[in-house]
Amino acid sequence: MSDPIFADGFILKAPHEKAPEWVKGSLSINVAEAIAFLEKNKDTKGWVNLDLKVGKSNKWYVQKNDWKPATTSEATPELTDDEKTPF
Repeated sequence: MSDPIFADGFILKAPHEKAPEWVKGSLSINVAEAIAFLEKNKDTKGWVNLDLKVGKSNKWYVQKNDWKPATTSEATPELTDDEKTPF
């Protein structure tokens, strides 16, 4: 597992104590820092996936999501007729 990459230019905050129940939080964005972070971290299709998290200290933060599906080099073996039948 790689080291976490925290999203520069994004500040995530818990909802204010008097906020209505449907407000889940607030996000402040420093445009220059966010654009630089997004340009540096975009994938080949131009996307950056971010996770909104709460740390052990109860501080909210934004982290880059680097998850990629596992790739296999082996082809999936074809099932025989006996294996396809459930009983």
